[in-house]
Amino acid sequence: MRNALFGLLLALQFLTRVPIPITVPWIPDTRRWAVRAYPLVGLLIGTVLAVVALGMHNVPAPITALTLLSIWVAISGGLHLDGVMDIADALGSNQPLARRWEIMKDPQIGSFGMLALVFLLAWKGVLLWALLAYHAPWWWLLAVPALGRWAGVALLVLTPCAQQKGLAWSWQQSLSGQDVALALVPVLLIALLAPAIVLMVLTVTVFVLLIRWIMLRLFNGINGDMVGATIEGGELWLLILLWSWWQFDTVLPLGI
Repeated sequence: MRNALFGLLLALQFLTRVPIPITVPWIPDTRRWAVRAYPLVGLLIGTVLAVVALGMHNVPAPITALTLLSIWVAISGGLHLDGVMDIADALGSNQPLARRWEIMKDPQIGSFGMLALVFLLAWKGVLLWALLAYHAPWWWLLAVPALGRWAGVALLVLTPCAQQKGLAWSWQQSLSGQDVALALVPVLLIALLAPAIVLMVLTVTVFVLLIRWIMLRLFNGINGDMVGATIEGGELWLLILLWSWWQFDTVLPLGI
């Protein structure tokens, strides 16, 4: 139980900007529990977003959407956005594999990284606006951050690292497929209230398998940047899915 609590604190320290002035032991057990707690941290982030959205229910949807997006980025400290920009710069360079890895390690942000950041945030903001305008049920704000982080867990556990060094590789040494399944438990509990989340889990699984194939093909493996980018990409994937559901529901009631 002690290691589980340390794991949750480690996940909060790693995934958010919430100040937690506690030194967590960096041991296999705490790393395993931290990864299992990734979606739980997502649920906590989603809870904050849902409370803010409810409190702003009389505010115009564009302002609420921008507020939610700003809080979303602020809580995570933009950690995962850095991975998106690094990968965009590497792929946009159209260079050989060795050079792409060098570009990813470069702390400077290139034009492709900036473009990826702008379009990612723009799409997330517009989709948030659309979902608020459709008066979508409250549970989607909980499910998206949680399942986005589960996508990162699945990629980390199920995809070999390109190099036997770095943070992602050190995490990977403590993990197994069991941790992917256990990480999903908090999300499935929410699914008891909103069964449509089960379909979201399936679509995120497809997304992870697609990203896994792309990363193995283009980089021969993954690193921490790719895990972060998968979290951001998984959230965008889910927002598009939810928008499509309620977009079609306005024309043909689907009962979602």
